[in-house]
Amino acid sequence: MTLKSGRNGGKKNRLSFFPYPKPEGRLHQKRLVGVACLGIVLYAASLLFGANTELKKDMRKASRLMEQALVSVRDCRVSRGIAMEETSDINRTGLIGWEHSPITTSIGHLEAKRTTTNPNFAGLLVYLLSQAGVKKGDVIAVGASGSFPALIVATLCASRALELEPVVFLSLGASQWGANLPEFHALDMWRCLGEDGIVTFKPAALSLGGVQDIGREMLPEGRRILQGALEASGTPVFRDSPLENNVAERMQLYLQSAGGRPIKAFVNIGGSWANMGTDSVILEVEPGLSRSVPLPPVQRRGVIQAMAARGIPVIHCLFIRGLASEYGLPWDPKSLPPAGRGALYRMPNGRSLVFLMLGFVYFLTVLLWVGLEFRSRK
Repeated sequence: MTLKSGRNGGKKNRLSFFPYPKPEGRLHQKRLVGVACLGIVLYAASLLFGANTELKKDMRKASRLMEQALVSVRDCRVSRGIAMEETSDINRTGLIGWEHSPITTSIGHLEAKRTTTNPNFAGLLVYLLSQAGVKKGDVIAVGASGSFPALIVATLCASRALELEPVVFLSLGASQWGANLPEFHALDMWRCLGEDGIVTFKPAALSLGGVQDIGREMLPEGRRILQGALEASGTPVFRDSPLENNVAERMQLYLQSAGGRPIKAFVNIGGSWANMGTDSVILEVEPGLSRSVPLPPVQRRGVIQAMAARGIPVIHCLFIRGLASEYGLPWDPKSLPPAGRGALYRMPNGRSLVFLMLGFVYFLTVLLWVGLEFRSRK
């Protein structure tokens, strides 16, 4: 160790390796470090705040409700003596149909159908409705085919968790692996949920589904079975084949069913002819909450475009792989994930984003200040 001379000619024992600044500057250094640590704590707190909002509670509530609904549908199907194929419905949800049946309308993908049986899709619907600006007590419109029965269940559970008033139009036709069993179609599943008190209202209107809403792709036997179900339901039925007339009639009934209250969002489930329309621009509609919906000529518009033309937010539930990838939901899970857990519930919402951004800006400001302080002292 070496000795340094003091300024006044005397010698002062000071270790040459003692860090600059002088010992009396240590307190200042500790204060800077303390402020930096406070910034880190505030930033972490903002993240934690985002995971414990009322929205996250509603998302978890909806997911747990869907978990119950899956048990309800499965038990109802078993009680009717309708077997589940172990190779296709690997998680025994009761929501997976057959590859071919008399009421099948189009090609479907088994992996996509199984992916939607994840109860956290109900949480996702709560999240998307919230992003669309929907509040508790609002009216929403829902247009669904039997192609994705699990998404129908998810939407109903999300609506109940948010205390919404959904106006649901249901088409009974279904693509492969959907609700395409003649003896256990989408309306049968709805009734199962009603028997267990999970759903307390009926669809506002029904249709046969398929091209032109007349089940053209179905076998004659399948059309006959579903037409009998429509007649016995006591619910209004759409039978108008020209697309423009069909959509206009649907829009009128949606507005009437809302009772003069504004429709705050439209949820489309599946690829119904009446909802999608006949113009290829429908392929440009992004999955989930669609910020921009192209509007083709009126004669080729479906309900999706008709709602968008009125300024009503559209939640498009069809391209399942894109939805699952964007929101951290597993693709074709071999066992159903637990309700209320996963990456989806760590996503920031509008309120937590404000706190996260403020915390992040504060953290960066403190780091910059500490850096400049140390640099100036050197």
